[in-house]
Amino acid sequence: MRYFDYLSSEEENSLFYSAPTSFSNYSPKDILAYAVGAALYMPATREGISDEILNRKIKGLVTKVIDLEDAIGENQVPLAEESLCQQIWKVHSLITTGSIDSSHLPLIFIRVRNGEQLQRLIDTLGESIAVITGFTLPKFSMENGKQYFEIISSYNMKKPSSFPTLYGMPILETADVIYLESRTDTLLNIKSLLHEYKDFVLNVRIGATDFSSLFGLRRSPDMTIYDISVIRDCIADIVNMFGRFQDHFVISGPVWEYFKSDRVLKPQLRQTPFEDAAGSDGRKLRMDYINIYVDGLLREVMLDKENGIIGKTIIHPSHILPVQSLYAVTHEEYCDALNIMEHNHGNLGVFKSQYKNKMNEIKPHLNWADGILKRSKIYGVLNEHKNFTSLLIGQDEFAQREAFV
Repeated sequence: MRYFDYLSSEEENSLFYSAPTSFSNYSPKDILAYAVGAALYMPATREGISDEILNRKIKGLVTKVIDLEDAIGENQVPLAEESLCQQIWKVHSLITTGSIDSSHLPLIFIRVRNGEQLQRLIDTLGESIAVITGFTLPKFSMENGKQYFEIISSYNMKKPSSFPTLYGMPILETADVIYLESRTDTLLNIKSLLHEYKDFVLNVRIGATDFSSLFGLRRSPDMTIYDISVIRDCIADIVNMFGRFQDHFVISGPVWEYFKSDRVLKPQLRQTPFEDAAGSDGRKLRMDYINIYVDGLLREVMLDKENGIIGKTIIHPSHILPVQSLYAVTHEEYCDALNIMEHNHGNLGVFKSQYKNKMNEIKPHLNWADGILKRSKIYGVLNEHKNFTSLLIGQDEFAQREAFV
């Protein structure tokens, strides 16, 4: 699997200074943690999930989360489990027989409801578990978290050496995380638990929809999650607790729910970047994004990045390319990061950037540079004078918008 692999060689060369590298669920954890990116959720009852995986029907899809929790009704659980297992067995069978190329397999996760279901799926899937990268763990708490990671750890200790590591991605979304009086103790306890099982923790994910529900709130498509003060404050504390460089936890941002709506406020996308990239085609693309409220998503992803959050839960294919495009590293970012790392020899403290528009301080910017270089391996480095809009021009992800529900 590789980001932006739908581009032709000519397109890739024109866009990238350094192309994205390939990875799979066998790749090292520090690569996979950044590679999760735009994770597309879909209910386990959805028909044709395996065909969508095998036929690469969804353009740009790298991470798929098959949901057995909130996306299905209580009465659908047995049917959903059976459907999921049948589809995973099919994918595994076609890979093991060589009928499909395993290098095209996306990162596949399963969102479970509880520890009992997690253990049951591991047992039922058998050898086909090898196509799964991990499980997302909802309503994560000290009460269920220990059970989740004991099961995952036990599997990894006993699995065949030829099988990939199985990971867990806890979702922080419960009342004791967001309620002010319990937040600090809860986050400290969860952090201690995750450190105990750190080898198997791929992402720490933020479930802002459940947080909002506790206050009877829902952000409008004109707003980002950072405009809801109570959620913003909680996100800040999660980043403060888990985003410290020495802890090496990768934090993933909450879902953007909208793919169509009526507008109240002015659009948030400037016309110039799109126009500079492709003239009238760029202006049309900008209006397409505005009309389906992807401009709000783009702003939220930018705010995620500014707050040290990489990765996004998404619910629609039209969100994949916009989110991924913003994770590609610009040439300026790459030059700054590389120069900072190369000058970290003790003979220099600060120097003018290669673009001659800022000062780079080695010690304060060293951790930032490390993160940029990690991201550059996964999402690539854009050529000079290219930005995220360059990756969107000519990519018709709107064609599948109405077909996907």
